[in-house]
Amino acid sequence: MRVLLDTQIALALIQGSLAERYPAVARGFDEPSFSGFFSVASLWEIAIKIRLRKLDPGMDLEEIAGYLEAIGIGTLAIEVDHVTTGVEPEPGTRDPFDRLLLAQCKAEDLKLVTVDRALTRHPLALTV
Repeated sequence: MRVLLDTQIALALIQGSLAERYPAVARGFDEPSFSGFFSVASLWEIAIKIRLRKLDPGMDLEEIAGYLEAIGIGTLAIEVDHVTTGVEPEPGTRDPFDRLLLAQCKAEDLKLVTVDRALTRHPLALTV
């Protein structure tokens, strides 16, 4: 299964707490068909929160993408079709990062791995 990690899931993975905080999600990483991606949109969101001093991811911002790639998570750039693709039904959130992640899922035929209650019932979200 091809999936896009939402920012919260990616942060748990970066901080080494995925299995503890989200055991059902962690088990999915062991599936042979698992193919995971991390959006540049999530890196952007993390960067903003670090600069506002609302987040400490536990590693330098410059190291995050390389770390995720080293453990087998691919980086998904933001492309024109990601920002022009509409998502139906409308998600239950106004958060622009969440909306972009859903659009990326639609454009790239991915499922969004999320625990965000505003997104978990969306057809593009993976229920765990």
